[in-house]
Amino acid sequence: KDMDVESEVARLREEIPATNSETKLKKLSKRLKLLEAFDESGNKPEWMVMNVLPVLPPDLRPLVPLDGGRFATSDLNDLYRRVINRNNRLKRLLDLNAPDIIVRNEKRMLQEAVDALLDNGRRGRAITGSNKRPLKSLADMIKGKQGRFRQNLLGKRVDYSGRSVIVVGPALKLHQCGLPKKMALELFKPFIFGKLERRGLATTIKAAKKMVERETAEVWDILAEVIREHPVLLNRAPTLHRLGIQAFEPVLIEGKAIQLHPLVCAAYNADFDGDQMAVHVPLTLEAQLEARTLMMSTNNILAPANGEPIIVPSQDVVLGLYYMTRERINAKGEGMIFADAKEVQRAYDTGQVHLQAKIKVRVVEKLENENGDLEEASEIFDTTVGRVLLYNIVPAGLPFSMVNKKMAKKPISQILNACYRNIGLKETVIFADQLMYTGYAYSTRSGSSIGVNDFVIPEEKAKIIGQANSEVEEIEAQFASGLVTQGEKYNKVIDIWSRANDIVAKSMMEGLSSESVINRDGDKEEQESFNSVYVYADSGARGSPAQIRQLAGMRGLMARPDGSIIETPITANFREGLSVSQYFTSTHGARKGLADTALKTANSGYLTRRLVDISQDLVITENDCGTDQGLAMSPIIEGGDIIAPLGDRVLGRVLASDVVDQDNSIIAEAGTMINEKMVEILETRGVDQVYVRSPITCETRFGICSLCYGRDLARGHLANVGEAVGVIAAQSIGEPGTQLTMRTFHIGGAASRATASDNIQVKNAGTIHLNNMKTVENSKGDLVVVSRSGELIVNDTNGRERERYKLPYGAIISIGKKNEVEAGQIVANWDPHTHPIVSEVAGKVSFEAMDEGITVREQTDEITGLSSISVIDPAERAASAKEIRPAVNVVDKKGKEVCLPGTNVPAHYFLPANAIIGLKDGSELNIGDFIARIPQEGSKTRDITGGLPRVADLFEARKPKEPAILAEISGTVSFGKETKGKRRLVITPKDGVNPIDGSDHYETLIPKWRTMTVFEGEYIEKGEIVSEGPPAPHDILRLKGVEALAQYIVNEVQDVYRLQGVRINDKHIEVIVRQMLRKVEITQPGDSTLIKGEQLTFTQILEINDKLVDEGKLPAKFDRMLLGITKASLATDSFISAASFQETTRVLTEAAVTGKRDYLRGLKENVVVGRLIPAGTGLAYHEARKAGYLRDSESEVSLSDVEAALSEALNEEITEESQSS
Repeated sequence: KDMDVESEVARLREEIPATNSETKLKKLSKRLKLLEAFDESGNKPEWMVMNVLPVLPPDLRPLVPLDGGRFATSDLNDLYRRVINRNNRLKRLLDLNAPDIIVRNEKRMLQEAVDALLDNGRRGRAITGSNKRPLKSLADMIKGKQGRFRQNLLGKRVDYSGRSVIVVGPALKLHQCGLPKKMALELFKPFIFGKLERRGLATTIKAAKKMVERETAEVWDILAEVIREHPVLLNRAPTLHRLGIQAFEPVLIEGKAIQLHPLVCAAYNADFDGDQMAVHVPLTLEAQLEARTLMMSTNNILAPANGEPIIVPSQDVVLGLYYMTRERINAKGEGMIFADAKEVQRAYDTGQVHLQAKIKVRVVEKLENENGDLEEASEIFDTTVGRVLLYNIVPAGLPFSMVNKKMAKKPISQILNACYRNIGLKETVIFADQLMYTGYAYSTRSGSSIGVNDFVIPEEKAKIIGQANSEVEEIEAQFASGLVTQGEKYNKVIDIWSRANDIVAKSMMEGLSSESVINRDGDKEEQESFNSVYVYADSGARGSPAQIRQLAGMRGLMARPDGSIIETPITANFREGLSVSQYFTSTHGARKGLADTALKTANSGYLTRRLVDISQDLVITENDCGTDQGLAMSPIIEGGDIIAPLGDRVLGRVLASDVVDQDNSIIAEAGTMINEKMVEILETRGVDQVYVRSPITCETRFGICSLCYGRDLARGHLANVGEAVGVIAAQSIGEPGTQLTMRTFHIGGAASRATASDNIQVKNAGTIHLNNMKTVENSKGDLVVVSRSGELIVNDTNGRERERYKLPYGAIISIGKKNEVEAGQIVANWDPHTHPIVSEVAGKVSFEAMDEGITVREQTDEITGLSSISVIDPAERAASAKEIRPAVNVVDKKGKEVCLPGTNVPAHYFLPANAIIGLKDGSELNIGDFIARIPQEGSKTRDITGGLPRVADLFEARKPKEPAILAEISGTVSFGKETKGKRRLVITPKDGVNPIDGSDHYETLIPKWRTMTVFEGEYIEKGEIVSEGPPAPHDILRLKGVEALAQYIVNEVQDVYRLQGVRINDKHIEVIVRQMLRKVEITQPGDSTLIKGEQLTFTQILEINDKLVDEGKLPAKFDRMLLGITKASLATDSFISAASFQETTRVLTEAAVTGKRDYLRGLKENVVVGRLIPAGTGLAYHEARKAGYLRDSESEVSLSDVEAALSEALNEEITEESQSS
C-alpha cells in the first residue's frame, strides 16, 4: 500500500543504464516491466492480496442426488467447505487468545485451503477427495483439453446433426450424397413442421409432430420439397484440412447408410471399411448460401496444399480407363479404318472390333485458335478403339493427343488439371463424373482378376541369391581373418543384399511387364504384358513395385525396431511362403510399424495444433502492401537430378523485380503473377533465378497482402482479401504428417535404403566446375579432395547448371585437371564405408603418442601377415591415457617437421577413435596418400519418424545438439596459438576492421575434436560454416539475415516431405516462418522509452518508429528474433488466444496483472468470445460494421451542428421580424 509506483519506476529507469551485471539487469528490467504494467493498467499492488473470497453460484457446483439416497457433489463444494471450516476455527481461536503456535498452524492451514481452492496441486501436495483423486479446483476448470477453453469455447456441439456409416454411391453426381430417409426426416423436422402448418395439413405444431411420427405420405412429399436445393455438410473425423468438411445436395435413399461419391474419398481420406461420417444442416439463409458457393464439393477440385487436382479417380476407375486405353497386338479388328467416332462405337457395340484393337480413325477435334474461339479440325490418328470411345466424353477444347496414350493415374490427373485450367470448373466437374462412370463400366467389362499364378517368380532368382551368398561368405572369411572390421563387414553385407534384392526385383518386373505374342503376320513380337498384377501396379490402381517385389521377388532385408537393418535377408517371397524363422524375423520390424502408427498420429496432431495456433491470425487484409522485397528462387538440384524445377517453385507467385534474360530484354515485369504460360516462357528462355514476393517480406501490418501471397492454390487465381491463409498453411503442413505416419504400416517393416553411392557418373555432357573445393594432386595425377563442403557442378553446353554433387573428403577426381566430360563418364569415386585422412604433404611418417596397448592396438592378419594399427576409443582406455591424442607427423629427410603448403603450421594429423592406420613408423608418404581410414557407422533406414520430429524441430527452432560453428565476420582464416584441447581460429577482415568490436581481427576458441571445414589462408564469407554440423537457425538469422533463414527452413522442411513424395507449396512454410519472426529485440532504444533488450512484436516497433520519425526523433534499432512455434504462440498479443493454447493459468494471471487488452484481431479469440471470425465473409462483415460506427459517430457530430444551425436560423428570423416591425 505504501509503495509509490511512479517514483519506483523513475528510480529503476535511472538505475538500469548504470548497472553492468547481467543478472542484475535482468532482475531490474523484469521489475520495471511489472511496475510499468501496474502504472499503465491502473491496477494497484495491494489488490494482488485477496481479503475476500468470491463464491461460485450454487448452480455451477451442484449437489446431485444419486439412487440409494447418497449425493454426488462437485469437488468445489469440498474445497469451499475446507476454507469455511478453517476460517471459522481460526476466528474461534483468535477470540479465545489461543497460544501463538496453534494460531500460526491454523493460519497456514487456511492459506493451504485457499490455495487448493484456486489451484490445487500448485503448492505442495494436491488435496485429495475420498477416492484418492486430487480435487478439481477453479484453475483446473479452465485449463487443459477438458477445460473451459478447449472443451466448451473452442469446440461446441451442434444441434441438427447425425452420423452414420458410409457406403459407396457410384451412381451419384459429384455434388450429391445419399441421405437415408429416416435421417433426413429427423434432421429437417422443424422445416417440415413449418411447411405442414403453412399448407394447412396440420393445425398446430403438435399435430404436425404427430403426423411426422406417423410418417404419412404427405410428410415424405414435403420432405422432398424441403430438401430440394438445401445443401447439407458432410464431415469425417479427423478433419485434418478444410476439405474434411464439404457440402452436398442430399438425395433421399432407402436404407440406413450415407452414400458418398467415390471421387471425394481422397479429400476425406475415407474408405468404406466401416468409416462413419457426420451430417450437419446449415440453417440460416447465409449459411446455406456459403455452403453452396464455397463448400460445395464441386468447388473444391484442387488441394489447397499444392494446387493439384484432388478429385482424381483411383482404384477400379483407373483400372477401367487404363484397360480401355491399352493396345493389344492382333486383337479382333486390327487395322480397320473408321470415318468417325460414331462408327467406332457401332462396330464395338456389335462386337466387330475388340476394345484394345489398333485402328485408324478420323477424329474431329475442337481446339482454341489465337483469338480464343473454338474451331474444328479433323485428322486421322493411329489409335485404339478404347481411346476413341474415351475421347467422346472429353470436353471440347482438349486435344486427342491427351487421351491417345495408356491412361494410368498420372495422365488422368494431368488431363483433369488441363481441363480445369483451360476450360473451366463446370466442364471439369461434368468430365470427372463421366470419367468415373466410364471407368467403372469398363473395369467391370475387363473382368480383371488375380490368381496366385499371376505372381511370376523370375527364373534367375536362385542364381542371383546363390551369387550373393558366396559374396557374403567371402566377406565373412575376410572378417574372420581380421581384414575388415565388424562395421565394415556389416555395411558390405547389407550392400550385397540390397543389390541382390534390386536385381531380383528388376528381373521380376521385366518378366511381369512383357509377354511375347504372335502378330498378324504370324511373327513373334513382344508386347506390354496383360498380367493382372502388372496391370494393377502399372495403372496406379493398387500396389507398387515394392509390394510386388515382396510377393514375387524376395522380401529382402528387414529392419529392427531401432531402424538398424538385420543382415540376414528373407530370400523367400509370399508366393513361396516364409519359413518359421523368416516369419519371425519379419514380425520384428512390422510390429514396430504398428506401434509407431498409434504413437505418431498423436504427435502429428499436436504439431498441427501448434501450427494452427501460431498462424491462425494471419488473414489477407489488403491487395498490395507495395513492397519491392522478396526471395530469390532457383531450381533445387541434388546430384544429377533437378528435384524441384524453377517453374514448380514460382508458379502462382508475384514477381518482385523484372525478369531479364541473357541479353537484358525484359521477359516479365515486376508485379505480374506467374501462370502456366509464363512458366513455359521462363523454361524456354533459360532463366535460372527469379525474385518473387513472399509472405515473409510482406509489409502489411496486421495480416498479409494478396500480391505477396500470390495464387490461392485451391481456386487457381490471386488470393482474395479475407482468405485465412494462416490456417490453410498450418493444415497443409500438418495434414500429410498424419498420412506419413500411417505409411510405414502398409509396407510392413521392410527395410528400404539406398545402396551407398561410391562414384559420380555424369548424366549430361558439358563442363565441370569445382565450387568451394580444395584438392591436392597425388602421384598418379588424380586430384584428391581435401575440403569438406566442396561441390562439383556440371554445366551443359549452353552453360546452364544441370547437376550438382557434394564430394566427400578424400574423394578422388579421376579425370584429373580436364574439365570437359561426356555423358555417362565417371568423374570421381570414393569408398563409401570409410572416411580417409589425406596427407597434403610428402615426407617420412613419424608417430606421436602411439603406445601399443594404451592408445592403439596392433592387429596382425594370420593369413597375409599384414599388420594394421587401430586407435582405441578414449572411453575404453585407462584413466591416465584418456587425454593422450595419437597423431601422425610428417618430417623431411633431416627429421624436421614439414609444414602445410602455404602456411607455417606443421603437418600434424590427429587420429580419431577407431581409425585404422596402414603405415609403419618411418615409411615414405606422398601427397594425396591416405594416412588412415575411419570406419563408418552402420546404416539406418530413414523414414518419416526421422521426418516428423525433424519438422517439429525446425518449426520449434531448436538448437541442434552439436551445431555448426559459423563465421561471425567475413575475412581470411588463420589458426593462432593452440591451447589445451582447443584451437584458436582467427579471421582477419579485408579492410582490417572487425565490425563487431572495432579490433583488427576476430578470434574464437574451438574444441579440437570438432572437424574444421576451413583451412589456413581461405577467404570466407560471414555466416559460412567453419566447423561441421547442422547450423542452428538462430545463427543463420543473426549472421545471414531473414532471407537466408527462410531458404534454410523451407528447404529443410521440404526435404523431409519430398522424401515421402508429398508435395507442399513453399508459400505455406513461408507463412509459418513469417509468424516465427514476429518478435524483435531492441538493440538501441534511440529516443523511445524502450529498454535495450526489450522484446516487442515487429508491428509494434514499426508503429513506434513511425511515430518517432514523424516527430523528427531518432528511431529505435532492433534485431529480428526467431521464436519456435510454441513460444511464438504464447507470445502473441492476444491473451485469449494464448490462454486457450497452453499454460492457461500463467497467461491469464499475467494478462490480469498487466491489464492487457485483446483487440480480437485473430480468429481464435473471436471464436472464444462467440463473434463472427474476421476471415472470409466475416472480414467483410466486420469492415462494414466498423465503417458503420464511423458513419454513426460522424452523424452524431452533425446532429449537434444541425441544432446549432437551427437555433441560429431562428434567432435571425426573430431579429429580422423585430427590425421590420
